Amino acid sequence: MLASLKQVFGYDRFRPLQGEIMEASLAGRDVLAILPTGGGKSLCYQLPALLREGLTLVVSPLIALMKDQVDQLQAAGVAATFLNSSVRGREARSRLEGLERGEYKLLYLAPERLFLPEFMEKVKAWRVSALAIDEAHCISEWGHHFRPEYRQLAMIREHLPEVPVIALTATATERVQGDIVEQLRLKAAGRFVASFNRPNLTYRVVPKQRPRVQVLDYVASNRRSSGIVYCQSRRAVEEYAAALQEAGHRALPYHAGLGQEERIRNQEAFIRDDVQVICATIAFGMGINKPNVRFVLHADLPKNIESYYQETGRAGRDGLPSECVLLFSGGDIAKYSHFIDQMEDEQAARVARQQLRRMADFAEYTDCRRGALLRYFGEAPVSDNCGGCDNCLDDREEEDVTIDSQKLLSCVFRINQAGYPMGLNHCVDVLRGSENAKVLAKGHERLSTHGIGSDRPAEYWQGLGKQLVQRGYLKLSEDGYQTLELTPEANAALRERRKIRMKPIQTKAPSPAARSKAKAGAIDCDEGLFEVLRGMRKDLADARGVPPYVVFGDVALRQMARRYPRTEEEFLAIPGVGQQKLREYGPRFIEVIEEWLAENDPRDFEPAGFLDPAPTGRTAGR
Repeated sequence: MLASLKQVFGYDRFRPLQGEIMEASLAGRDVLAILPTGGGKSLCYQLPALLREGLTLVVSPLIALMKDQVDQLQAAGVAATFLNSSVRGREARSRLEGLERGEYKLLYLAPERLFLPEFMEKVKAWRVSALAIDEAHCISEWGHHFRPEYRQLAMIREHLPEVPVIALTATATERVQGDIVEQLRLKAAGRFVASFNRPNLTYRVVPKQRPRVQVLDYVASNRRSSGIVYCQSRRAVEEYAAALQEAGHRALPYHAGLGQEERIRNQEAFIRDDVQVICATIAFGMGINKPNVRFVLHADLPKNIESYYQETGRAGRDGLPSECVLLFSGGDIAKYSHFIDQMEDEQAARVARQQLRRMADFAEYTDCRRGALLRYFGEAPVSDNCGGCDNCLDDREEEDVTIDSQKLLSCVFRINQAGYPMGLNHCVDVLRGSENAKVLAKGHERLSTHGIGSDRPAEYWQGLGKQLVQRGYLKLSEDGYQTLELTPEANAALRERRKIRMKPIQTKAPSPAARSKAKAGAIDCDEGLFEVLRGMRKDLADARGVPPYVVFGDVALRQMARRYPRTEEEFLAIPGVGQQKLREYGPRFIEVIEEWLAENDPRDFEPAGFLDPAPTGRTAGR
C-alpha cells in the first residue's frame, strides 16, 4: 500500500486511520469510516481499488464531485470514469464499452443510476470487487442531508452479496452511525472514527450588526484568498454577490434558483480560481474537493451543528491555516423559529427546534468553541484552550461581575415570583426600566428590580445573561419559548453572596477582518517563488481544462518554495508528487525554480518536516 501511495499519489505515509481502514477493506470486511473533511476519505477506497482485481463502484451524490475526483485520479495516471446525466450519446457508449472491456479501476455513479432498468445487469457483468458509498450520512433520516434515494442502496447487497462495502462520511453522531450500518446491512463492519478536530481551522463568531459592511470588510482583508460566503436565502446570495462585485471583487452567486448551466458555470469558475468568492446557499459545496478555500464566512446562522461543521470543513482541506467566521444575531433564531412554527410535522418541528437551540448555544458560547464542537460529536477535547478560536484567543482577564449578576438573577426571580417565567429580552427591558407595552401589561414596572440596570446598555445585559446560562446559573426552557429560571447554583450564589467572575462583556462587535494568531498547519516558504509557481500552475491547469489543484495543491507548491528542488529525485520527494506528475510537470517546475534562484538567493527556514495537517485518530476501529 505504501509503495502505491508514493508512486501514484506522491505521499510517503498515511493520515490517521487510513492504513487501518484500507487493510480492513482489502481483507474483505465491510467498513464504516468517519473521517473529517480533509481527512482523506477518498483515498480509503481509491488506493485499494488499484490493488484489487476488478472494478470499484463509487456511489456519490453530486455530479461536480464525480468529475472533480475523476480529474484528479486521471492526472495521477489512474483509470477512472463516471456515468451521470452530464454524459450522453457517443461519450456514454464509449465509457460503457470501456467498462465491458475491463479498462477502468473506478466508476463513479449517482445512486439513482444504479436502479435504472437493466443497469444492474450491466453492473453484474463488470466484475465489481468493491462498493464505496460516499456521503453515507445521506442514508439516515437522522442525518442532516437525508436523501430518500440513498435508502435503496441496501438492495445492492441482494445483487452483489459477496462484494465488500465501505461507507464514508465526515459527520455522523453515534445515532447516525448505527443507522448507516443498519440501512446498508453492513455485516460485522469495522467502524473507524477519526478525531473531528481540524487544528488548522480558526473558529470565530462575530455579533451581526451591519452584515453587508462586515462581509465586504472581511473579503477586502482577504483579497488574495479563496472563500465561500454562506447565506440562508437566495435573495441574500444575490445581494451579497452583487455588493462584492460592485466593490471590485471577483464573486459569483450559487443557489438552486439559478439554471443548471449557470450553476455549473459559476461553480467551475470558483473551483478553477477564476473567481475569488462564491456566495451560496447550502445547495453549494457538498463534496466539493477544492483544497485551497482559505475562509468560510457564514452571513446567517446554520440550522444545525452538523451543517455548520460540514460547511466550515470546506475551508483548509489542504491542512493550511484557514478561518471560519459566523455572523450571529438573535434575529436569526427568531426567523428560523417562525419557519419551524409553520411545519405541519410536529416531530420534525421538535427535532428542528432542538437542533436550532444547540446551534444558537454554540454561537453564544463563551468557552472553547473547538471543545464544544468535539463534545457534540462525542469526542473529549484534549485541552480547555485550543488556541484557535475567538474565545481561546481572547487574552482579556476575567473581572468581578458579582453585583451585576446579582441584579440580573434577582430580576429573573422577581419576574417569576410575580407570575410566570419570561425570556431574557423581557428581563433586560425590566432591568433597564423600560415601560413598553409588554412590561406594563405584566405589571413589571412595579417590581423592585425595575430600572436597577439602567446604567448599562441592553447589549451588556444580553451578554451577561447568556454567560450566566452557560455557567449554569440560569436555565432556558425547552418548550420553544426560551424562558428563564434560576438554577440551584444561582439560588446558592444569591443566598451566600458568592463572587462571580467572567471576561468583560463586549457591547460592540469586533471587526470580522481581525486576523487570528493561530497558525496550525502553516508552512513557511519563499512567498515570491510561491506566487510564481502559483501563476504557472494556473496556466498549466487552464491549458488542460482542469482546476489548478489537479496539477498541484498549495501544500506541494509551498514545499517547492521551501525546499527548492532542482533534481528529479528532490522533486519526487515533494508531498503530492507521484511518478505521473513527475513526468508531466517536473521538468517545467524545476526549470522555473532554477530561473528563480539565478536571480534570487535561497531563503533558510527552520528545520521542520512536512506538517501533516491530518487530525489525530481517535478510535482505531471497533
